[in-house]
Amino acid sequence: MALTVKGRATRQRIIEGAAAYLRSDDPAGVTLDDIRAITGTSKGQIFHYFPDGKEELFLAVARYEADRVLDDQQPHLGALTSWAAWDRWRDAVVARYRAQGRNCPLGALMGQVGSTPGANEVVTALLNRWQFHVQEGIVEMQETGLVRASIDPDRVAAAFIAGIQGGVQVLRSTGGVAHLEAALDTLVDYLKS
Repeated sequence: MALTVKGRATRQRIIEGAAAYLRSDDPAGVTLDDIRAITGTSKGQIFHYFPDGKEELFLAVARYEADRVLDDQQPHLGALTSWAAWDRWRDAVVARYRAQGRNCPLGALMGQVGSTPGANEVVTALLNRWQFHVQEGIVEMQETGLVRASIDPDRVAAAFIAGIQGGVQVLRSTGGVAHLEAALDTLVDYLKS
């Protein structure tokens, strides 16, 4: 659908308003009327920009939140070329999830649209892009001799993503980031050894 500048702005306002609501303390059971009230839009506007309704809107919000996960880690994630850069990235990841606390917007969305066609692809694409960035950093560090050549960059990058995701799940249960910090610190130490 070709949108005007104003149309793109309205669509984005709906996505961002829904995302903000889903980041709140109790996003369960959100309705289109909730989103309409939050964004100051009509049902007609919501269905104009999201003809398939709530599921289509939530998939757009999931894509928006997935992009935010990586955007919040920049420029560090895209420049893992020194140990100081790895420390800055680690700190950015921990800060993001500490600020987010127990509320995981992407997790909340996936709980509501998990069976919707395209939902799993949003998460899979996010994890693949994230792992690729980490893998690139490991390869760059290997090329400069700061990381052993014998380390498998793809496997260790996968371990970073699994460690982050595991740490986030513990954070959602306990409210603490200690497990996330432990996973990141242990993996960075592994790269340094």
